[in-house]
Amino acid sequence: MNKSRKPVSQTVTLSPKYQVVIPKGIRESLRLRPGQKMCVFEYEGRIEVISEPDLSTMQGFLKGIRADIEREEDRV
Repeated sequence: MNKSRKPVSQTVTLSPKYQVVIPKGIRESLRLRPGQKMCVFEYEGRIEVISEPDLSTMQGFLKGIRADIEREEDRV
């Protein structure tokens, strides 16, 4: 998310099935797609929703990490 943008706030309604629709402007701004996984949790009395990144976008993010370190017996 681009932190220089002004926060967008819109009111949504909770359906009888406890579902909400993410407004179109927010979906487009965050490039959300149907079927995308989201992490939902309660934090300080509010609901936080964070999209899980695609594995393809994480390719190479640990480049250069050492994998040859000695591990504890139960961590092998």
